[in-house]
Amino acid sequence: MIRSLYIVTGASRGLGAAMAERLLAPGTQLLCISRRTSEALALKAGAANARCEQWAMDLATPLPVAHRLSAWLAQIDHTSFDTATLINNAGVLTRVGPLGHVDGTDVSNALRVGLEAPLLLTAAFLRATLTWPTRRRVLQISSGLGRRAMAGQAIYAAAKAGLDHAARTIALDEALQPNGAKIVSLAPGVIDTEMQARLRDNPADGFPDQSHFVNLQRNGGLASPAEAAAKVLAYLDRTDFGSQPVADVRDA
Repeated sequence: MIRSLYIVTGASRGLGAAMAERLLAPGTQLLCISRRTSEALALKAGAANARCEQWAMDLATPLPVAHRLSAWLAQIDHTSFDTATLINNAGVLTRVGPLGHVDGTDVSNALRVGLEAPLLLTAAFLRATLTWPTRRRVLQISSGLGRRAMAGQAIYAAAKAGLDHAARTIALDEALQPNGAKIVSLAPGVIDTEMQARLRDNPADGFPDQSHFVNLQRNGGLASPAEAAAKVLAYLDRTDFGSQPVADVRDA
């Protein structure tokens, strides 16, 4: 019997892939939404006897994804679920540097993936599961850059700050519902991903904090995706999840 439903975006690599792998287990139904599917994840799902569905969809065009999610949630048998969880993890890093130096198409794409898509998917999830007698949770993967200004990071920071403040507001809305969902916009710590590599390789001109990211790697200050995934999912399973809608994985 399926007891837990998880929906994870950006699950084909990095933190998203590591979380998806850790969620594979009998009794779990996992839906992954990414630009590409992962053969490795499909093989691991089979080995774990876990139910895993993958959609190859581009979150830079988020409305069709939200519509498909709504329809999918409406037709599945949810009666055995103890928990239903949406994890909005997907994000895009544009060219690092002053806003005026970034192509407008890249700005639009990053904000659609990093802010518009999570809000549309969250709305679809909350609407579709409103009457489900289950524990409902939404986890937005945020960043310290949404809470601390850094030169050259206006777009990424704006998307993450938007997720943070939306979580605060959604938490107030859900508190008025009989079985309101719990929501947290969570900073996952500093992770050794492709995004970090791009920050380290970026020229210091226009990005004065470049040396900070170089030193983080040099001094062992980066968590692996697997380590970060374990901490994020442990936070998700805390009994007080949602008591603070904006949080950091390192919070006590």
